[in-house]
Amino acid sequence: MAIRAILVGLLTLALAAACARPAELPGAGASAPASPSPDQYTSLRKRMVDQQIRARGVSDEAVLRAMEKVPRHLFVPNEVVSEAYEDRPVPIGYGQTISQPYIVALMTEHLSVRPGDKVLEIGTGSGYQAAILAELTDEVYSVEIVQPLAESSLVRLRELGYGKVRTRMGDGYFGWEEHAPYDAIVVTAAPDHIPQPLVRQLRDGGRMVIPVGPPGSFQTLWKLEKRGERVVNTNLGGVVFVPLTGEH
Repeated sequence: MAIRAILVGLLTLALAAACARPAELPGAGASAPASPSPDQYTSLRKRMVDQQIRARGVSDEAVLRAMEKVPRHLFVPNEVVSEAYEDRPVPIGYGQTISQPYIVALMTEHLSVRPGDKVLEIGTGSGYQAAILAELTDEVYSVEIVQPLAESSLVRLRELGYGKVRTRMGDGYFGWEEHAPYDAIVVTAAPDHIPQPLVRQLRDGGRMVIPVGPPGSFQTLWKLEKRGERVVNTNLGGVVFVPLTGEH
């Protein structure tokens, strides 16, 4: 009887220990990467803004707040989410990228977007730049030529609360004339020359920021300001963007 009691006691302890320890899923263990918590993403965005953007001279507080608010990690594919806040562009598929955070902030700052402005984006991509613009004004239009990206970015923007952004699939070289003129136009892929349809769709006093140059090489980032019949160009420096595709 004493031996039986001891065996029963050991069995009870074993069962209790098993219940107290959570079961492991196949493949789980110390080697599985941990996903950052929402608080960690918040701190990653703040560090991105402080170290990559503010430190390089971007000073528009509205732009900095937008960059710190928009969850960049939700605009990249799952397999590269760990790279979302790094200081470089990130591939989003179909030969396209989400631009380096600093470049997004720099281009946005030079657009000088204010509440009430009407803004056109050429190259929706994952929707990140459109979301940044939507933090600055309520009227944002965006054109994307790659159908899967046009479809997925529309869903993503709606799910994240940016339903006021209007998107369409089409050749961005020709803009979106139906809603012109625009106070600001941003082009997120590089043509080899400045598209005149976009210049015509700028309002008098409007601004356009656009990379221009040959594919696979350094290009120049230009800021254009429309002043009556004149267009004033400002060189913002060298950049590398994917080419603007289309039938133009």
